[in-house]
Amino acid sequence: LLNAAVAQGVQPARIAQHCDSVSLCFSKGLGAPAGAVLAGRRELVAEAWRARKLLGGGLRQAGVLAAAARMGLQRAGTTLRRDHRNARRFAQGTPPRTWRRSPLHRLDSPLCSVDLAAVETNIVMVAVKGSWPSPAELCARMQAVSEEEVAETGHAVSVLLFPWASRSLRAVWHCDVSDRDTELATNKLRFVLRKCQE
Repeated sequence: LLNAAVAQGVQPARIAQHCDSVSLCFSKGLGAPAGAVLAGRRELVAEAWRARKLLGGGLRQAGVLAAAARMGLQRAGTTLRRDHRNARRFAQGTPPRTWRRSPLHRLDSPLCSVDLAAVETNIVMVAVKGSWPSPAELCARMQAVSEEEVAETGHAVSVLLFPWASRSLRAVWHCDVSDRDTELATNKLRFVLRKCQE
């Protein structure tokens, strides 16, 4: 919800105005260690509260977690805009001046491509072409670190991606992924694709 609101430049309430209920998680993108909030009609929230108690849910001294969630919300605009920018940089290959310029969407790789028009928030969907490698194999190679990679690039980089479908994988940015991490992930993908083609 917050990624969509930041990307569209609107308040979250505008997106959620036609929904009966909204649940928002404070971890990952917002950086809180845990926590979520449920919003909706008073009756819905009361029933959710009751069900949580019946099922043994509850947490004492939750103020520390609430403070972390509050800080995440206060910084959400800045944090999420940075995540969106890094996702687009990964997809475009338009990094800071120190990065090499070689856009992913213009890789001309027989193995994968990115539709830039679909990169609207912190998510990049990578289309995997051909029969090999599969998305799962490509994700495994992005996670693994080889001696050859370290010798050639000077870095040991492990990138976690998700094999989304039979011919695609998903990359997601969050508050713990920096500009430098994005640069390293881009370079790692280039290295992996080159090795797959060899």
